[in-house]
Amino acid sequence: MSVDHYENFPVASWLCPPALRPAVSALYWYARTADDLADEGRRSTAQRLADLAAYRRDLAATVAGQAASERWPQVFGPLGEALARHRWPVSLLEDLLSAFEQDVVKHRYVDRQELLDYCRRSANPIGRLLLHLLNIDDEASLRQSDALCTALQLINFWQDLGEDTARGRLYIPLEDCARHRVPPASLLARHETPATQALVRDMAEWARGLMHEGAPLVHRVHGRFGWELRLVVQGGLRILEKIRRLDYATLHTRPVLHRLDAPILLWRAARMPRLPAP
Repeated sequence: MSVDHYENFPVASWLCPPALRPAVSALYWYARTADDLADEGRRSTAQRLADLAAYRRDLAATVAGQAASERWPQVFGPLGEALARHRWPVSLLEDLLSAFEQDVVKHRYVDRQELLDYCRRSANPIGRLLLHLLNIDDEASLRQSDALCTALQLINFWQDLGEDTARGRLYIPLEDCARHRVPPASLLARHETPATQALVRDMAEWARGLMHEGAPLVHRVHGRFGWELRLVVQGGLRILEKIRRLDYATLHTRPVLHRLDAPILLWRAARMPRLPAP
């Protein structure tokens, strides 16, 4: 679980096959740098969008075999090598950028379908690009990968609920807020109530269901990458467990994994049951 900043996929750790580490690392830095452009620092919205537009131009140049600008050589040099070697679908890299661009300007989601569309572009491409490295492209595996990546994105939202709301961002769909009679303004003001806890519980169970839907993929991915995937799945489930132990009060407390969680994750990863695909 050696994830530094961009949290949706494993970095090229010791579990990753050595031959694939350069590509995984290139993908990580591509996503992380774009995420930073969209989210970090004190730049204005216009400046962020301008930077992401320049980033998109560098991606297009790299895909075309042309020289990118000199702004992000640590990104587009390795990415160009990975593209040439592995023939990644460029549309997935473009989808990631579209999600980062959306994050700059959109801070509310009407319903779950709208949020799922965001996850389809912000998280699911990572899983599909990693499966591409393993030559896994059957529909069942891709569907399970999407479920896992979306679940991890949602878990990250509920884990970071306090931090996001403090910055004016609300990823819990407004439709769910209304169903639980929780005014969005109450969440943004970080008012912890039994109603907000019931709402977070609903969101956590949604993510848990998606995680279990995608979990059979671990039996399709073998070797080191398979172990990496098992640990990612168990890490996400462990965060949900910690959210439950907080009684879903995450507006002021952010659950995190610690070193003491490692033996539990390893034990659970080794014992993951083989379940029938949904």
